[in-house]
Amino acid sequence: MSKVLILSGGSQGIGYATAKRFLAEGYRVINLSRRAIDLVGAEHIGVDMQKRDWLDNCIHELEAIVKAADSVVLLHNAARHDGDTVRDLSAENFAEVLQVNLIAPQQLNSRLIPWMKAGSAILYMGSTLSEKAVAGCASYIASKHGVVGLMRATTQDLVGLGIHTACICPGFTDTAMLRGNLGDDPAVMAAITGMVSYGRLIDPAEIVETLYFCANNPVINGSVLHANLGQIER
Repeated sequence: MSKVLILSGGSQGIGYATAKRFLAEGYRVINLSRRAIDLVGAEHIGVDMQKRDWLDNCIHELEAIVKAADSVVLLHNAARHDGDTVRDLSAENFAEVLQVNLIAPQQLNSRLIPWMKAGSAILYMGSTLSEKAVAGCASYIASKHGVVGLMRATTQDLVGLGIHTACICPGFTDTAMLRGNLGDDPAVMAAITGMVSYGRLIDPAEIVETLYFCANNPVINGSVLHANLGQIER
């Protein structure tokens, strides 16, 4: 059986760990990102999802891969996370974040779904901030709320096709993106882990286990799954 994982943003963090796991499970892995994936066996297609026409140079290759596969897992993982507020977020910057986090996934959906067979899955990477908000990242929050809506629309629009979907919302995961946003201040790290019931960051491999389960279990179709070790509400 020919199984394919097509994921965006697989060159680091959760995306990289996911590519590694699915490769080990016998999937052909196709990574879409600006930076190449340093993983033997994984294939890379260089794209810049910040550009509206990013698909133009690779869509025929992707369509051919999907047509030939018995099942496809399409994972929308790439994301842009800016520091902004509703007081200073410009229309231009907002549009750029939405392009990466929300529009690019739908661009892929519209071109690949017609060729995806029953047994395939479309997984969306959400966030704790898909269903709540904090100050200082308005564009990211708005886009991640939108990802939940797009997933729910996917559930309704694909009824009867045998393609299931879910939105996985990681909590504070130990990735380069998180550490880049937090910096090296031990007090900041302590404050973050203090909001988690287990008192630690999530290992990317733990999110990968959730993704792999979702990819292979259509019973979760339409679900929003919070994989966050139990966050403490304040």
